Amino acid sequence: MDFDLVIRHGTLVTAADTVESDLGICDGRIAAQGRGLRGSREIDAAGLFVLPGAVDPHVHLEMAISTAAGPTASCDTWATGTTAAAWGGTTTVIDFVEPEPGETLTHALAGRRAQAEGRAVIDFGLHMTLSRADHDTLAELPAMLSAGVTSFKTYTTYSGLKLDDAGLLSAYHAVGSLSGLVLTHAENDAMIQEATRRLRQQGRTDPAAHALARPPEAEVQAVEEALALAKAAQARLYLVHLSTSGAAQALQRAQAAGQHAYGETCPQYLLLTADKYEGPGFEGAKFVCSPPLRQAHDGARLWHALATGTIQSVGTDHCPFNYAGQKDLRLGSRSGVSPLPAFNEIPGGLPGVETRLALLYSYGVRPGLLSLNRWVQVCSTNPARLFGLYPRKGTLAPGGDADVVLFDPRREVTASKAVLHENVDYSPYAGLPLTGYPVTTISRGRILVQDGRWLGAEGGGLYVKRGLAGTPV
Repeated sequence: MDFDLVIRHGTLVTAADTVESDLGICDGRIAAQGRGLRGSREIDAAGLFVLPGAVDPHVHLEMAISTAAGPTASCDTWATGTTAAAWGGTTTVIDFVEPEPGETLTHALAGRRAQAEGRAVIDFGLHMTLSRADHDTLAELPAMLSAGVTSFKTYTTYSGLKLDDAGLLSAYHAVGSLSGLVLTHAENDAMIQEATRRLRQQGRTDPAAHALARPPEAEVQAVEEALALAKAAQARLYLVHLSTSGAAQALQRAQAAGQHAYGETCPQYLLLTADKYEGPGFEGAKFVCSPPLRQAHDGARLWHALATGTIQSVGTDHCPFNYAGQKDLRLGSRSGVSPLPAFNEIPGGLPGVETRLALLYSYGVRPGLLSLNRWVQVCSTNPARLFGLYPRKGTLAPGGDADVVLFDPRREVTASKAVLHENVDYSPYAGLPLTGYPVTTISRGRILVQDGRWLGAEGGGLYVKRGLAGTPV
């Protein structure tokens, strides 16, 4: 049989196996694995890893926010952000719907889909944010599941987004009763507000105060409370962007007691530390994100939790704002001399959608912290399983979408704005040496990136209706 495309002589790496094999693709799907396959088009992958396309379960493209200088939005669009993702070996992203006050979930979902469709380069799904837990809002949840939205995000902080304990419990009960998955951004709002008030009274406005205003205890307390509420509601809980050793330990205790609770961390919490906030001038603003960067011992504990299964997934929380004009809030200043913002006014978020796969290989697999298969699990298979995309995504098994990445374990790259494609004026990983980098990205059989050439097209990505959460590896 001749296939549309055959990837020959590669090392196939999945969540479970590492094998030398060819991979055959027909009609945009994986058709076969085996030796000696032939196709109308062939790619020689000798010396390369052949991986299922990475799934990033946590991105914020074109996310609108209000600042003291006026409205703005994260600076990667659906087109530029998904292009950057493809360059980095990610073939599916899951973003968020944030309904406006008084807007129905159905209307908000339609608007967010319309914003992305015809512009996204790779496939995408959407989580629904629950900033209200009233009867009418929760009554819409079955319609969301029918539309392929099976995961729902809640917050314990941020004005306009956070739910109190009663609201969280109502949301957890409602989602749990439908076998959906609840995501929670867990930081104790009272601790943050009190620390912020105290720091401002002391005259602290510098970026380094950001980490002091959101102490580790704020995350640990909120994680423990979210776990308790989810247990009471019998809801499956996914804790996003864990940053502290204490949060990982709390999650481990809950899992040991039999709770269906899962964790995500991000490359910034594995690799960067709070000393980044001490950079010269206002440079520390580049690293303002929430939760903030922590200490080296937190990163070490997160690596251990990732390797041993306490944390199942690595997302990026990709939420880029330009340092010049957005992080410094000089959005509408013609003179460019407007006052710099205080730490609690800086738009929070870091870019990272393009570097996740290479960072986790260079600093996880190569030093022996993660196995090759665990790398694929946390970057591809587990996100696909947890968010109802598996086996369409996250595997190289016949029948799944032909989302495939060819990864060169010997290619050396130094992370920098110059080599990346994210639509932002800096990279938090600038200067980090990488050994191992994606060289070809294929989405549903379409070659998007090949040997440094962009072959993709805007609008080629599809909205993916997701099923209920599965069990991670």
